[in-house]
Amino acid sequence: MRYTVVLSYAFTPAWLSLSRDERNAMEEQYIQPVFAKYADQVAARFFDAEAFHAQHTDFALLETEDLQAYYHLVEELRDTPLISRQYLTFTDIRIGVEGGYRTFEVLTRARE
Repeated sequence: MRYTVVLSYAFTPAWLSLSRDERNAMEEQYIQPVFAKYADQVAARFFDAEAFHAQHTDFALLETEDLQAYYHLVEELRDTPLISRQYLTFTDIRIGVEGGYRTFEVLTRARE
């Protein structure tokens, strides 16, 4: 089964107080390596939302067939200074199954 995760998050004023060069350096040093490590198991797309939503400033759309890989990716993100220094907080996580009902119907018919 293919899972889609909407991972919503908000950057804090502490993050915004950093220069853009500092922010870019942190992204390159901590965030990009985590996503690169799981790139063959978890596809990621990133979206800005601060102009459209008050609770979160950004969200990522993640797709995977391996929930364990997704879970490990999130755990590794939590270990980065981005989270531990409270530059970013997760505001919502939603997960769904792409075509889940179709898979259910195929499996149900196969059992009949």
